[in-house]
Amino acid sequence: MALHIVLIEPEIPNNTGNIGRLALASGAELHLVKPFGFEINDTRLKRAGLDYWDHLPVHYYENSEAFFRKHEGKSMAFLSSHGASDYWDIPYEEDLFLIFGKESVGLPKTLLKKHIQHTYKIPIFSPHVRSLNLANAVSIVVYEGLNQLKHH
Repeated sequence: MALHIVLIEPEIPNNTGNIGRLALASGAELHLVKPFGFEINDTRLKRAGLDYWDHLPVHYYENSEAFFRKHEGKSMAFLSSHGASDYWDIPYEEDLFLIFGKESVGLPKTLLKKHIQHTYKIPIFSPHVRSLNLANAVSIVVYEGLNQLKHH
């Protein structure tokens, strides 16, 4: 049940490390799109990913254009608080790419506009919470995907 986790310009090394650990645990592949808000050898990234990082299938891209060029035509779901549908409505399938934006601003507006019909949100039921931590959001979406794939 392979899913792909894509982080567009991640900024916080601890989140990326935790997401790397999640990717390995869930059987997903991790795709990291530059520029990063940290150095890839940052000790915080390694600490959050513990000693799992060496076992993780991780792919690096110089920029968003390089990522989308390489994976043109692949099934993708974009996660944003601006999504019209909820994450459980994602049409999960093998080799689906789950696209997440940077912690501070999410995905670029131009990207969301281009893929609005494939943009999903995690509902937040409190007016006092603007967004979820990126690592938590990835966990929610990935394990929902695994659940749905298991029951198809």
